[in-house]
Amino acid sequence: MRVHVVSDVHGNSRDLAAAGTGADALLCLGDLVLFLDYADHSRGIFPDLFGAENAGAMVELRTARRFEEARALGRRLWGELDATGASRESVIEGAVRKQYAELFAAFPSPTYATYGNVDIPRLWPEYAGDGVTVLDGQRVEIGGRVFGFVGGGLSTPMRTPYEISDEEFAAKVEAVGEVDVLCSHIPPEVPELCYDTVARRFERGSTALLHAIRTTRPRYALFGHVHQPLAHRVRVGATECINVGHFNATGTPYVMEW
Repeated sequence: MRVHVVSDVHGNSRDLAAAGTGADALLCLGDLVLFLDYADHSRGIFPDLFGAENAGAMVELRTARRFEEARALGRRLWGELDATGASRESVIEGAVRKQYAELFAAFPSPTYATYGNVDIPRLWPEYAGDGVTVLDGQRVEIGGRVFGFVGGGLSTPMRTPYEISDEEFAAKVEAVGEVDVLCSHIPPEVPELCYDTVARRFERGSTALLHAIRTTRPRYALFGHVHQPLAHRVRVGATECINVGHFNATGTPYVMEW
């Protein structure tokens, strides 16, 4: 068996179309939407609406953890858009729908996918056609191995679309139970896996995932979310914990063979 794994696609439909080449299945661990590209301020929904200069200012504020100022900038820009009579929700949803149409069309068959923290789960059923299986707090057998999927992120000051409480996230981890491969969008709460060396901050990892890894001992724990981690791979007991990479930037899937 050969399985390819991607995460943090963030609008990269071109490379996604080739990500399953040579594989028996593709796994996607979320964050399909590109709202704001921290490396290229001209890409994403935010600069499409407000321009690259404002996108750069937002990135600078967020990177400096000046979240209140970032929210103030956002309120001003959205207020200006609201003044034109456009509905904020409809504008965002329209842009997300456009990205989802391109991205889901690029998925090969079979694809097994879960949500990231910037995704909008309620829209996925409209775009996940035949050959795309969406899993969240669920498991599936692929080539004789059991894969469990836990989507979404935990609550942060960033307030991205699919952030949930620690309790809700932990319930999904528990529902997955014992698996060979534990797949999630966010990492377990291990400092080396949670620290982003470019953003210079710790992203939120999950203590529930870490507990499950220590107690159920899957072969692998796969995840994304942290784009430039201090460590891409850490062993926790019997489990290899692996950041499968920032697919938007690399265009290269992580490969599993057995």
